[in-house]
Amino acid sequence: MAEFTELEGHDGVRMTWNVVPGTKQEASNCLVPVSAIYTPIKPFPSMPVLPYAPLRCRNCSSILNPFCVMDFAAKIWMCPFCFQRNHFPSHYASVSDENLPAELFPQYTTIEYKSPGEASLHSVLMFVVDISIIEEEMTFLKSALSQAIGLLPDNSLVGLITFGMLVHVHELGFCTVPKTYVFNGSKDVSRNQLLEQMGFFLNKSRPITGVRDGLSTESIARFLRPASDCEFALNSILEELQKDPWPIPADQRSSRCTGTAVSVAASLLGACFPGSGARIMAFIGGPSTEGPGAIVSKNLSEPIRSHKDLDKDSAPHYHKAVKFYETLAKQLVHQGHVLDLFACAVDQVGVAELKVAVERTGGFVVLAESFGHSVFKDSLRRVFQTGDKGLGLSSNGIFEINCSKDVKVQGILGPCASLEKKGPLCSDIIIGQGNTNAWKMCGLDQATSLCLIFEIVKKDIPDATVQSSSSQFYFQFLTYYQHSTGEMRLRVTTLSRRWVAGPGSIQDLIAGFDQDAAAAVMARLLSFKMETEAEFDPIRWLDKALIHICSRFGDYQKDAPSSFSMSPRFSIFPQFMFHLRRSQFVQVFNNSPDETAYFRMILNRENVANSVVMIQPSLISYSFQSAPEPALLDVSAVAADRILLLDSYFTVVVFHGSTIAQWRKAGYHNQPEHQDFAQLLQTPRNDADAIIKERFPVPRLVVCDQYGSQARFLLAKLNPSATYNSDGPRPGGDIIFTDDVSFEVFLDHLQRLAIQ
Repeated sequence: MAEFTELEGHDGVRMTWNVVPGTKQEASNCLVPVSAIYTPIKPFPSMPVLPYAPLRCRNCSSILNPFCVMDFAAKIWMCPFCFQRNHFPSHYASVSDENLPAELFPQYTTIEYKSPGEASLHSVLMFVVDISIIEEEMTFLKSALSQAIGLLPDNSLVGLITFGMLVHVHELGFCTVPKTYVFNGSKDVSRNQLLEQMGFFLNKSRPITGVRDGLSTESIARFLRPASDCEFALNSILEELQKDPWPIPADQRSSRCTGTAVSVAASLLGACFPGSGARIMAFIGGPSTEGPGAIVSKNLSEPIRSHKDLDKDSAPHYHKAVKFYETLAKQLVHQGHVLDLFACAVDQVGVAELKVAVERTGGFVVLAESFGHSVFKDSLRRVFQTGDKGLGLSSNGIFEINCSKDVKVQGILGPCASLEKKGPLCSDIIIGQGNTNAWKMCGLDQATSLCLIFEIVKKDIPDATVQSSSSQFYFQFLTYYQHSTGEMRLRVTTLSRRWVAGPGSIQDLIAGFDQDAAAAVMARLLSFKMETEAEFDPIRWLDKALIHICSRFGDYQKDAPSSFSMSPRFSIFPQFMFHLRRSQFVQVFNNSPDETAYFRMILNRENVANSVVMIQPSLISYSFQSAPEPALLDVSAVAADRILLLDSYFTVVVFHGSTIAQWRKAGYHNQPEHQDFAQLLQTPRNDADAIIKERFPVPRLVVCDQYGSQARFLLAKLNPSATYNSDGPRPGGDIIFTDDVSFEVFLDHLQRLAIQ
């Protein structure tokens, strides 16, 4: 695996097949699609940033790269994608073998260009705050927002909208008398109505629409002001903020018009700062019950939709709300704006419906039980952190792909929206955001990762002589974006991968298979199919794919299960699929639609290493007998004298075996003669803190004891090799109360089916 990680460290790309199946038939036989997980703006310390415009091919617009064929005498370069011969312009006159520009250095397959002379824009933030929450939550939220406002850069523009039964747009430009504009939460407000009612056209005729709709800087500054100017005004408003005053009957939910509030924020930003990469940060503390985008009625007798309701199509508000947020997503993408969602409530708030708007605009989603929870508070702090520990927030991204003519693009699974730019590269099969070779990424950060799904369209196998001379596929990824410093940049990554076809190609394919990347791609693909295909059976689909892969790439004698073995390149893949079948992406039982949507949204934006941790958590064991060491993700890892640290990405669990827990309760770690025990207790906590510091959204920390109620967070993730049906655990161990099959039984069945 090391060489694939090395490639990722060089270009930010992990491909499922690093030796590509060369024909359509070969590719369909491989079952795992030819795909890449790419992190467009991953930071590379050694990557050069060039201060001039890139040189493009005049036929296909691809950019000059180390794979181009050079004729220095004639000052011509040949494009590897369309074989067009291009002349070097006059400012490249001195180019030669000894004098290469940076973009032709073989080690610079990823390079960045920055546009000279483009002014930096300030960031624009609109806080949309739910006030239909209890006093205690209100206090937590106000405190978190005050801290966030203190962390904002001085030149960033800030606005505030609060909502309950009504939507209040706060004027920040006049601090002496607080002034708000109120809109009815049960009706959708058009942009023109909004501007009219907020007095943008007072004392002057309505301007001709265009950029900023002709709005004056003074009128915009009433609602969006630099953080340094309005910090006092904002904090005063937050201090005075009360929970929604409308009385709530005992048998009803509180009125909450989330959809209208977000729509008002989108229209206001669209009128004031179109194309500026502004962010709407929505803080929501309960389900939307009023106006467009409502997910449930006010009557408490009507429960909020569950997965069962969605499967049976008996969630009356769901489709209407999704349609509303789809329209809103289109509007935000057109404006270049981002929607971030901070959902903090014990109940569902409508993340499943909002998912489309958050994902297409590249926004964040943070899900916690309360605004006082560390998951929310620490995640919000991380958003505004700058420097090396910051997220490297960028905006206004446009992502484009160029490939060799035998490769087409089926689509992208990830936080982006199709720009519907159809071209010869588009496949007829559409997966995710497809039917285009350009995508909009309104918001992206250093960790945002896209999953690109390709289709190999070459039908025939050429002669061996031709194959050896031109057996490379080329891919070029272009990301045009506004860097966190405010300057416009273009990141160019160009890759070359060898393709193989014909009878002897299996060993080459095996050598180039990246099982971690394949697991991450299969998880994204599976989540997409579960959301879009009716009557889709995920377990059956996964099992069929796995059996086919094992019978194609395994080593065995027919009808002899004991002879089955797999190359080290494939050996962990069945294990990943076993854990994926049991993961929160597939098993929706015991998770609400909001939680499932949250898990899938995070999966869809993370890189391979993080995705693999979500699928198959990591487990580390701490004991007096040995140094901290990785443990098998199996119930046999539980022992009375061990501490286990489980990292399942969304949750980090520190689990104390029963003996350790008894010693801790007896307070031995506080006694000077038991310093070793104190150290043993502290080490996993330090490691857990290190994981939490690195991650966004911040995971939930669970510290629990064997046989305690919260031990379920660990046990649910372990392979059930000892259950209530088996002979029983070894002394000090544990069993899992489940009818799920263990990995050993799963593997046994897999081998028997694969060799038939």
